[in-house]
Amino acid sequence: MDDVSVSGVGQRVTEERKFTGWTQVKLARATNVPVSLVSAVEQGQVPASPSFVSTCARVLGVGVTELLGQPYPCRNRYEHEVHTSVQAIRSELAVSRLEPFDEVPWRSLDELARNVAEVSTLRHSANLHELGAHLPGLLAELRAVVQTLVGIERERAFGLLAETFAAAWQLTCGLGYTDLASLAIERYEWAAAQSGDELAVCVGDYYRAGVLIETADWNYALSLLEKSRQRIELGIGKADPVVLSMWGNLHLKSGLAAARAGNRDLADAHLGEARKSAERVGVDRDDYRLCFGPTNVNIWSVALAVEMLDGIEAVKRAENFIIPATAQRERAGFHFIDLTRGHLLHGNKEKAFGALRHARKIAPVQTRYHPMVHETIRIIARQEPRTSDTVREFASWCGIRD
Repeated sequence: MDDVSVSGVGQRVTEERKFTGWTQVKLARATNVPVSLVSAVEQGQVPASPSFVSTCARVLGVGVTELLGQPYPCRNRYEHEVHTSVQAIRSELAVSRLEPFDEVPWRSLDELARNVAEVSTLRHSANLHELGAHLPGLLAELRAVVQTLVGIERERAFGLLAETFAAAWQLTCGLGYTDLASLAIERYEWAAAQSGDELAVCVGDYYRAGVLIETADWNYALSLLEKSRQRIELGIGKADPVVLSMWGNLHLKSGLAAARAGNRDLADAHLGEARKSAERVGVDRDDYRLCFGPTNVNIWSVALAVEMLDGIEAVKRAENFIIPATAQRERAGFHFIDLTRGHLLHGNKEKAFGALRHARKIAPVQTRYHPMVHETIRIIARQEPRTSDTVREFASWCGIRD
């Protein structure tokens, strides 16, 4: 591909390694990966996995987004509008614990609850453009509400605010504003703690563990998730589907931490526990806007195989289930992005590209901004003797000129 304008992760790792004065051998030792893998990533022969990226960022003393090249530059008016909303969200997150200077008119809690539910629907559909348009005003209104109400109504308002902070996290994380996404999680934890809802606090642990995993703090993530499960363990025997769903999701996140840490046995054990919970729940649920049930566990099973760099197992697991049409676009999109990586690990570039196109059809904005999509399409393009028009078009759509 011609006209290099956006460098890949491998090139950035090379630059940061050289700035640090390290050889590939020293980087391999510090990250506990083979020298051959460091070399292959730097040369653009294999895509950098999330684990590789986060570990390199940690040992080289740089941010994950610096290695990923995020946030990606805007290329048109539509993308400019999406990124503009981030600045308004940034301002609201900065003052989220402060009383408004001016009186802010606000609606009833029932009306606000409906609005928050609409925002969560946009979140699950990966509609970042409309999500960004709604979030700043809703955050400001809820900030005014929690400063005014007392008692049970105030707790309910904090619960709504927490859910809205979670939506802000998804938007900022999806666009590559990692530091801002971390702040949104901190605000979620603050609001959840004042909602009087212990399960909402567990959701905060789930999100916080995700932040720790992205910074390669896998042991801290595993410890946090274990403590979170201990808080609700007594409710597991009662077969409450909401508690079972939370329990299962905490195990799935633990599986991700274990997989990123390279502990396959532990990752499989957590996946097994999550699957048991899903079997007890029996259906797909959306408690606290965290999808859980048979479908989501199957999606995670493929993702965890990919995280463990086992393309054969990932493809095998994907063949054993079909995502229902009712599945949320966000989850289905992530599945096909993971399946893309699985096919590539399995050595099938044609099926990898097919999965990428399917992800684009389901959740276009999510796919366009996903760093693993950028990494994968680069590898597909570089491994083709002559880059096809379809691959070239897809790369251009993602903003890649390589």
